[in-house]
Order: sequence, then structure tokens, then C-alpha cells
Amino acid sequence: MKNLMNNCVIETPKAINEPILSYGPGSPEKSKLKKALQEMASREIEIPLIIGGEKIKTGDLARVTMPHDHKHILAHYHKAGPKEVQLAIDTAVAAKAMWQNFRWEERCAIFLRAAELLAVKYRSLINAGAMLAGGKTVFQAEIDAACELIDFLRFNVRFAEEIYRQQPESSTGVWNHIQYRPLEGFVFAVTPFNFTAIAGNLSTAPAIMGNTVVWKPASSLVYTPYLIMEILDEAGLPPGVINFIPGSGSSVGEICLNDQHLAGVHFTGSTRVFRQMWKTIGTNIGDYKSYPRIVGETGGKDFIFAHSSTNVQELVAGLVRGAFEYQGQKCSAASRAYIPAGIWQDVEAGLREQIGKIKMGPPTDFRNFVGAVIDKGAFESIAEYIDYTKKNNGGEIIIGGNCEESKGYFIEPTVILASDPHFRTMTEEIFGPVLTVYVYDDDKYEETLDLCNSSSAYALTGCIFSRDRGAVSVALAKLENSAGNFYINDKPTGAVVGQQPFGGGRASGTNDKAGSMANLLRWVSTRTIKETFVPPSNFSYPFMEEE
Repeated sequence: MKNLMNNCVIETPKAINEPILSYGPGSPEKSKLKKALQEMASREIEIPLIIGGEKIKTGDLARVTMPHDHKHILAHYHKAGPKEVQLAIDTAVAAKAMWQNFRWEERCAIFLRAAELLAVKYRSLINAGAMLAGGKTVFQAEIDAACELIDFLRFNVRFAEEIYRQQPESSTGVWNHIQYRPLEGFVFAVTPFNFTAIAGNLSTAPAIMGNTVVWKPASSLVYTPYLIMEILDEAGLPPGVINFIPGSGSSVGEICLNDQHLAGVHFTGSTRVFRQMWKTIGTNIGDYKSYPRIVGETGGKDFIFAHSSTNVQELVAGLVRGAFEYQGQKCSAASRAYIPAGIWQDVEAGLREQIGKIKMGPPTDFRNFVGAVIDKGAFESIAEYIDYTKKNNGGEIIIGGNCEESKGYFIEPTVILASDPHFRTMTEEIFGPVLTVYVYDDDKYEETLDLCNSSSAYALTGCIFSRDRGAVSVALAKLENSAGNFYINDKPTGAVVGQQPFGGGRASGTNDKAGSMANLLRWVSTRTIKETFVPPSNFSYPFMEEE
């Protein structure tokens, strides 16, 4: 393809966070969404692989069902086998030269168009998919599948421009510049079930920077990633830039991670899987054409820490929203809390009152705050932690604890009071609507901060609630490495693209900050170019003219 546009320096549109619609009674957006939900629930679709723009049906089918009604089938999707995985890799590698030859502004225009299509034309559709297939309430769907995904696309385009504008100084007679090349090979994007926006970002961020991508969505969230592929196609994304291959994680991953053209991994998922991927890459390191970039956001055991000076009502609201929105299925969800004894009685009363008002049920009923967890595997894993608490000393269930899977995978918002700060539910990731509280002596604030810092392998999100600025400063210092995203007087969830870049350290990932320029820098390899206008014509230097 020949570049025809020239003679202008283009600026991308200013990135502004997409406004969140309210879906209040009688609102037009609520009416449109209700219609989309009815239409989506009334039909079964077939989801193919998409490789090089071609829709491929393997015949190896799996089901997409509603978490709140697991007998209701929304779709059947085709699973990639070894032949299709290799085809996706070969297609991505072959498309690289074509895609890299696009001017960066042309690439960005495609993703800006996709953002606009999401905001205007497909908002109800993507939100309906996140609700029915992902189990989200309307608000959780809106802030994720619509607003955050739109934000990722718009802000990443802006970040790309900022990266390309970063150029070195030039000296007299010399012109220096840096070329931000895409990586040599393909990027393997492995995306989670819990955020449509993360799925969209992990696959598109490398592509914005000129890379081609092999995308394996989570088996429990294939529906909305497929919709994203359809939207990208309408936006003008050339065939082969992003290749969509749902399938078994182990079989798809093995082939991708063992291919010599692997240039990078963009991953969100479990710590266990990410470590295994890293280990495989390390074993194969001599076989790749270049060292693969490894970017991962993994688990969390996120905390809310309260000081005795905190406002109890604000703390309770933070605990309930932080722990139970989207059934606690957020990497950032509050899973453990440290509460001073002096305010615990009031906090417990507040929790009982607020949780007692929570309605649980299908997301199609907008009055519900809590829905079903994503699938049977998640249900059984979370239920096992609840059963463990019932049978062992060191923790007791004080609120909730009931589980029901006859129609949907429902688990009540559950609060565990731990007498042992190292009780299993206080230290292990649960990824469900379970909050464990440890009550500490008011005069052991600093010692308990140290306990919070040392008792978990993770370091994703956390927060401090306090009206005492000195106490806040102590917490900021002692918990410096305990969370990549830290909040003061706010719940530890809800990071906004461009405002709170997201990611954590320790066992929580590489902390490459999705929603920032730092993440996009991982998908380029720089080339420094020096041009000398009048080169020397003789090898000698002035110092050589005299002994």
C-alpha cells in the first residue's frame, strides 16, 4: 500500500472521558437498552473464529449461557484447534508489513471510529452483552463495556501521538530522531471474563502501535469480544491485524508461546497462569527472534484499611460497594478489611443495615445490585471458601453465606469476621462476593499497617479511610509497595482511564499501567536515527597537528 497523504502534522482529538449515562426511569437510554436485552435474549447466535478477516467454523462448539439463568443459551462459539491457532499466527505475521506501512494517523483513525461507533451506534448492544453474558448490572456494564472501552480507544490514540512526539535534541549539523517501531513478530493477547473493556484494550493497544495480534478471549466471555471484532471490522480495521481465536487456554497458549515469532504477551488473568506463561517463555528464550515483551495484570487481595478517625457511614459505603459490586469479580475488589475496635460495633451495624437492603437477582431487573457469578467453576470455588469458614476456627460468617445454583450461580454478599489475621479468607484471592474483616486494637494502628503489608502476596489496590492527615501519611509510607493503585477515603475499585492508570506489583502483575502512555511504550521498539548533514572528509583530528 502506498502512502498518499503528506505535508501536514496531524494532532489527534483531545481525549475526554466518555460521560456515564444514568439509565434512570423513563430515560431514552434505558428504553433502548431494554429493547436490546429482549432482542439478544430471544435469539441464539453462532460465533466463529475470525482469522485474516475470514469467519471460520471448526465444528468444535461450546456454549455461551447467562450466569443468572445457566440453561438459557445465548450463543454457540467455535473453538480453535492447533491448525487454526497456527493459521492465526501465520496470518498475523504476514499482515505485519501491510499494517506497519499505514501512517500512524491512519491507524488511529480506525480506532477513533470504533470508539464513536461504540458511543453512538452499538452502546446498547455491547451493554446488553455485558449484562446477559457477563452478569453485570446496567451500571457496571455502562462503566465497563461502553465508557471504559471508549476511553481506552480514545486515550490510547492520544498517548500514541504523545509517544511519537517524544524526540531527542539535535546538535549543530546533525538531525536526530527516534522511530517507535512495532515489535518484530505478533502479540498474543489473553483476556479475562470480568471486563469487556480490558478484553478490548489488551487486543487493540498493541495494534494501535502497529503490531498485529492473536487474541484468545476467556472462554467465559466470548460474546462481547466477538461484538468488538464486528465493530472493529465496521470501523475499517484491515483483515489480519487482530485475529480472534476462542478456545482452550492450554492448547492455544502452548502453540502461541512456542512460536519463534512471539513478540509480546498482553495478559490479564490468574497469577498461576501468568507465571506458567512466563516460565514457558523463559524456557524458550533462545528460540525467539527477539525477547518477548511480557505485560500482565494478575490477581489481587485488595484491602480497605480504616483509622479510628474515619467517618463510619463513608467507610461502610466503601466496604459494600468495594466488595460486592459485580459480585466481587473485579481484580480490584475489596476482599479484606482492617477495622479499629473502637468503631467496629458501628461499622458492623452499618454493614448489616446496608447489605440487608441489597437486592440480588437477574441484571435485567434494574433494581438488583448483585447478580450471579460468572460460571459453575467460579461458583464452586467461592462456595468452597464459605464452606471452609463454616468448618474451621479463625473466622466466622456474620452476614450472608448462602449459595444457590439451581437456576443461576448466586452467592449472597458474605462478610466473615476473622479472629486470625492470617485466616485463609484473609490472605487468599477469592474473586467473589466475600469480604473478610479483621478487627484490631486502636492503639496498634502502625503495627496493623505492617500486618496488612506483609500478609498477602498481592499488591494491586488498597485504600485508607481516615480524617486524620497524619494517619494517612503513615499509611502512605507503610503501604507504599502494597498497592499499585492506592485510594484515600474511597473504595479501591473504579480506576478511570487517563486519571488513575491501573496495575499492581508483586504477584499482581508487571504494573505496566493500562490506561496510560507507559503501557503503549511496551509495544514499541525504538530505533535512533542520526543524520549528519556535512560529514567529515578526512579521518584526522586537530589534536594530531602538533606533537
